[in-house]
Amino acid sequence: MRRTLAFALCVALTACATYKPLPLAQDTRLPDSVADLKVDAASMPISALRKHVFDPSRGLDMTDVAMLAVANSPMLKVARDRRGIAHAQAFAAGLLPDPVLDFSRGYPTSSPAESTAYSAGLSYDLTALLSHALDMRAAKASARQVDLNLLWQEWQVIVASGQLFVRCVYQAKMLGVLHDEVRQRVHFHAQLAQAQLRGDVSLAELGVDQSALQAVQARRDDMARQLLASRQALNALLGLSPEAKLTLLEPAARAGPGKAEIARDLATLAQRRPDLLALQAGYESEDARYRRAIWQQFPSIDIGLSKGRDTDAISSRNFRISLTLPIFNRNRGNVAIEKATRQSMHDEYTLRLDLAKSDIARLLKDRLLLQQMRTELARSEAIQANVSEKLEKSAAPGDLSEAQRLELHLRQDDQRLDLLGVDQAMSEQLDALEALVAGFDTE
Repeated sequence: MRRTLAFALCVALTACATYKPLPLAQDTRLPDSVADLKVDAASMPISALRKHVFDPSRGLDMTDVAMLAVANSPMLKVARDRRGIAHAQAFAAGLLPDPVLDFSRGYPTSSPAESTAYSAGLSYDLTALLSHALDMRAAKASARQVDLNLLWQEWQVIVASGQLFVRCVYQAKMLGVLHDEVRQRVHFHAQLAQAQLRGDVSLAELGVDQSALQAVQARRDDMARQLLASRQALNALLGLSPEAKLTLLEPAARAGPGKAEIARDLATLAQRRPDLLALQAGYESEDARYRRAIWQQFPSIDIGLSKGRDTDAISSRNFRISLTLPIFNRNRGNVAIEKATRQSMHDEYTLRLDLAKSDIARLLKDRLLLQQMRTELARSEAIQANVSEKLEKSAAPGDLSEAQRLELHLRQDDQRLDLLGVDQAMSEQLDALEALVAGFDTE
């Protein structure tokens, strides 16, 4: 018996985990340069990123930024840590309970006895064996749900990085146009001020032009603030410090999916989109828990073997079995909870699928409107440019005043701003649409 106990204790100690300290950092510093970041292309979640050659020395295109975001996003790092917790919980849920070994020894104190008494026994809860297959099914489905949720978060980060990339590029272009407007306005206002000193224009006219100049300067400053916010948001998403400077390349033109492709993707949306697949895995896990709760309505069975000796030196071997009588509890509370939880997850999945289709339909309609707006704006810009060019060529000296020339240039600038805004919206929308229709190839 002593040898058995010593062996069991050694086995238990060998399998024990050991403690390792993990102190909290008292001071952290975000990298200031893309060169300080590492990207493993093989670990990327979609094939387009895995096939891309990452080379930040030539500047960053949209794919480079997406790879940096997936590899270094602080939000994804926390999500991956939580995935580790969920996998550990799933691992724990699939483990069987350990058997119970008990030992006792008695020493007589009131009267002489032939020997000391002892009792040693081993018992096990058989109910855990009956529901182990369902526990494992629930645990595996939960782990798969966590992995799919992480994949969906990675998709969202790819979309967010692409949208911020586009925003930074187009806002920088719009800021350049507004700088040009301010420069023209300042030059004209200086000429107008000289004319006012000569008495050629009134002070009221100079005041009106000053208000127009201030309005353009306010637009420029507001766009500069928007660009700064977009750049800092992109830096934060990439895990860089706010002072990091990124050289962003001009985004390539993208056609986007056609109607036939979108219709085909919608038909298989539930089999490809990670968030929907995660909800399916969560429902499967909860269904297994519901079945386990039903199994646990039956009596809990615990069996054990023991050997003992009393103080009269009489030895005995014993067999024990205990049953839980399902009279009052019968696990009805847990059955009701798991059933209601399963119904909730069933309805949540249906709602998410309906919302996914509604969001895609909304984006498709908005896409048509943006395409129509861009066509009209491009036509209007071409007409305005043609008119301005003809007026400049055909006008005799003195026919066009400086104010009229300025007005023609400013109209063209405003149309360029409108066109850039629509192009930005269309590009951001395309990123969102590709994620919603599960257009990212993960093979």
